[in-house]
This record gives sequence, structure tokens and C-alpha cells, in this order.
Amino acid sequence: MTTSLIQARIGLFSLLLIAAIMTFVPASPRAGNEGSAIRETILIQLEAFANDDDEAAWRMASDGIKRRFGSSDVFLEMVKHAYPAVHRASAIEFVRRVPHGDFEIQVVRLQGPEGKLWDAYYRMVLIDDQWKIGGVQIQPADLGI
Repeated sequence: MTTSLIQARIGLFSLLLIAAIMTFVPASPRAGNEGSAIRETILIQLEAFANDDDEAAWRMASDGIKRRFGSSDVFLEMVKHAYPAVHRASAIEFVRRVPHGDFEIQVVRLQGPEGKLWDAYYRMVLIDDQWKIGGVQIQPADLGI
């Protein structure tokens, strides 16, 4: 056999071995799935706010938020007045996620309706295997020097 034929067979064998191993190994760890699920929850709520769909936004809220505001109407009015950058974000960037045991903090940079950048700190809680928004704090984005 020629050297190139041997190398081709070794390469093919290596590829088949890698494919076989990947079949039995999960594609991504749970932490990666959590990050995706958290981002999806936040995006669903931001889209609901953009469409004035108070019920869809309300579904992404935690039980604690629901107890505090009592109804989707009251909740949406509060967000409109207290969090205009969340209510009408024109740009969204997921900056980092910080695990805290029982909850996670997802930092999201938002561009508000007036063009100013804000850092939104979403407190995410896991309820019945679904991530819900347990609160948000915003502050002007730290853009450095």
C-alpha cells in the first residue's frame, strides 16, 4: 500500500471513531442549555413588550412578580413607566450570565427608545423546569473609557 492510501484510511478511521464517540456524548452540557433557555425567556418577554402583548410578557414573570403586581395590566403599566429601555428596547446584547445557586443573573445591554445604552440585570429563577424572570434592575451602561 502507498503512504497516501494508508494516511487516507487512518484519517477515515479517525473520523468514524470521533463520530461514534459523539453519538454517545451529549451535544452540550446542561449549563449551555440553561443559558439558551434563559436568553429565550428574556427575548420572549422583550418581544411581548414591543408588541404590547401583556399576557405573553406576564407568562415570563416569576410567581413572586405575579403576586407583587396582581395582573398583567398593572405589570405592563409599571414596565412602561419605570423601565422604558426594557419596554421598548431597540437593540439587545446578552453580555454575561452569572450563576448564584438558586438563581442566575443574566446581564443584557439594551438600547432604549432615546438611544441611550442600559445594562439590565435580570434575576432568573427556575420554576417547574422553566426559567422565569424574577426581577430586573437597570443602570446606565458602563462603556469604559
